[in-house]
Amino acid sequence: MPALRTVYADHHATTPLRPEALEAMRPWLAGLAANASSLHAPGRAARAAVEGARERIATLLGVRSEELVFTSGGTESDALAVCGGARAARDGEPLRTRVAYSAAEHAAVREAARSLRREGFEPLELPVDGAGLPRQDGLAAANDGRTALLSLILAGNETGARNGAIAASAAAARAAGALVHTDAVQAVGKVPVRPSELGVDLLSFTGHKLGGPKGAGVLWVRRGVRLSPLFTGGGQERGRRGGTENVAAIAGLAAALETALSRLEEEGRRLAVLRDSFEEGLRERVPGVRVNGLGPAGRLPTASSVTFEGIDGETLLVALDLEGVAASSGSACSSGTPAPSRVLLACGLPEAEVRSTLRFSFGWTTTEEEVERLLEVLPRLVARVRAA
Repeated sequence: MPALRTVYADHHATTPLRPEALEAMRPWLAGLAANASSLHAPGRAARAAVEGARERIATLLGVRSEELVFTSGGTESDALAVCGGARAARDGEPLRTRVAYSAAEHAAVREAARSLRREGFEPLELPVDGAGLPRQDGLAAANDGRTALLSLILAGNETGARNGAIAASAAAARAAGALVHTDAVQAVGKVPVRPSELGVDLLSFTGHKLGGPKGAGVLWVRRGVRLSPLFTGGGQERGRRGGTENVAAIAGLAAALETALSRLEEEGRRLAVLRDSFEEGLRERVPGVRVNGLGPAGRLPTASSVTFEGIDGETLLVALDLEGVAASSGSACSSGTPAPSRVLLACGLPEAEVRSTLRFSFGWTTTEEEVERLLEVLPRLVARVRAA
């Protein structure tokens, strides 16, 4: 039996490691990676690597190096921003007990906000439109002087829809005294992102979504913004995140970001062409398909959320896997029980359509041949699943 040609169309879940990131990590994986807080020579070398990576990332993003906090990834960065920011805000103003977030947020933000209920906070989920973008009436309701923190995703992880109104929303919320956080996990490395231009106070991203390693993330904290740490201990990261730094992963993150940004425009155009070709081919070859997340600010060039009328998404996903295609479902599985995507439901899709939706996401390793392979197998598999 011939080996299947593998097509990886799940870059929004994680990306393959870039060679530049691996090379940056290699010395710290093969040699002595000492504790960066140690005072001996190996420790000082590790500290130099961490601080060098911090300086490179700061320069790339146009921020101050002391504003960057290294974490274990996007989930921790989101939790530190939401929980740490809200707690610090309430410490300064006890009446600020609300944490607002859009219905299109990643679970890392949503669950962090909901967890604060145990501490007397009021989580407030703001409604979104059909593209997953916050509605103005919901944003206005959050700016009443009680909100400690507002979190708005910069680009949706499921549909790739970009929020082009972040700066305006942030300005209004900050004028009302709230901190503003944006989850930029899917956006950084794929589209231009400058924290200072967005007008937010906190911005989170991670390495493994842009060709870096798992295990290293970043939270940008605007100078002067107070943050209550999730982890205490050795006082690392200027007292904002205790724990020994992951030297190898941090070095790899910096190298991956540098590579991604050096090719940002060229790669963005290439991937947009491939994505559009994929969607156009689907419309021509498969009846009853619809692309989601088409908002006024456009989408990431890497995302294609597709609803296939009259099919079960999980069944199609399994069929694709057997053909050597890695994609993802529009639903999340909890304890083995498929649940419809709450983000797509919030966008107004009926549950039956949500369960018929798959996400195809592309990245730096995606080729034209892979897209052609997708268009070769999908019409046949969709027809088979519909017939069944």
